[in-house]
Amino acid sequence: QVQLVESGGGLVQAGGSLRLSCVASGRTFSSYAMGWFRQAPGKEREFVAKIIWSGGSTYYLDSVKGRFTIFRDNTKNTMYLQMNSLKPEDTAVYYCYLDPTIGVAARYWGQGTQVTVSS
Repeated sequence: QVQLVESGGGLVQAGGSLRLSCVASGRTFSSYAMGWFRQAPGKEREFVAKIIWSGGSTYYLDSVKGRFTIFRDNTKNTMYLQMNSLKPEDTAVYYCYLDPTIGVAARYWGQGTQVTVSS
């Protein structure tokens, strides 16, 4: 089993920054990838970013490219999402996830952290 705990959400003005953290515990030694989704009120959950644990390749939602950066600290089993130049449309609950292997069948989810960007 894997447990994921997010932190770092909050209220920020447009143009501001936040850094989300996701700490993984449990059977994390075989992690394939970790990443973030978000869900705004009345909308479907959407992919935001992911990082492949081995090699560090990263992938982003087009609308956050150049503003968000995903990175990890292997020694702390922690993944981060640095969010700069935040916009009101970034307001959502952000969920981190972990894929032990390629594919989503065994995906683990965190509980979510609220990010609110005021205009």
